[in-house]
Amino acid sequence: MTRDLTVPQGVASQRVADILAERILSGALPPGARIKQDELADELATSRIPVRDALRILEARGLVTMRANAGARVTSLTRRDLEVSYEIRERIEPLLLADSVPHLTDADLADLRAVMERNEQTSDIDEAIALGREFHWITYRRHSTPLLAQIVERVWDTTQSYRRAYMKLAMGNAVPGAKGEGGRTHDLEHQLLYDAIAKREVETAQAALVMHIRRTRTGLVRYGHLLNDGAMPLAAE
Repeated sequence: MTRDLTVPQGVASQRVADILAERILSGALPPGARIKQDELADELATSRIPVRDALRILEARGLVTMRANAGARVTSLTRRDLEVSYEIRERIEPLLLADSVPHLTDADLADLRAVMERNEQTSDIDEAIALGREFHWITYRRHSTPLLAQIVERVWDTTQSYRRAYMKLAMGNAVPGAKGEGGRTHDLEHQLLYDAIAKREVETAQAALVMHIRRTRTGLVRYGHLLNDGAMPLAAE
């Protein structure tokens, strides 16, 4: 549907960036997909200037890769890229968690319980991904280190398409031993993390978080060659 973007250029650029980011994170634009600036400008009833600015915004977020004489594409990762991304998560997210946990309120814990209950009931992959992000961001919401949060958000964004593809395999039992990614193991890990947070046991919470991240990293790396149903496979090394 064509959208009216007859607004100031900076606002228009951000709006185009938001639309593109939504398409990338939802999987509508898979890794490696070419983004045709002229077609996008026509679709959104805007000039190419806001589109170019939007692509720069998304390049800074790691969602888009710009190449001279090759245009813009949705960022694609190699298996090594994925592994490094999750190693970053294993190191940085526990720091963010430790910074936040002492300051979480009873209301925050209630929000966590509500998200856990919704996650336990869903069988929709996109909803599960959204709820997973919401759960973890609630655990981090009282942090005082925005730089760490920005790094984590970037890694989450750039790996989301691959995580979605892996979850499709796991929830469909196509990945040997990975059934829990879409079921009980995932829920139990969130419960362990919640229990440690509720008791303000920071080191235990950090250990539960690392275990949770590492299990997904192992599955993504081990079964990366299968991530081609609905998303682009891993790029060549």
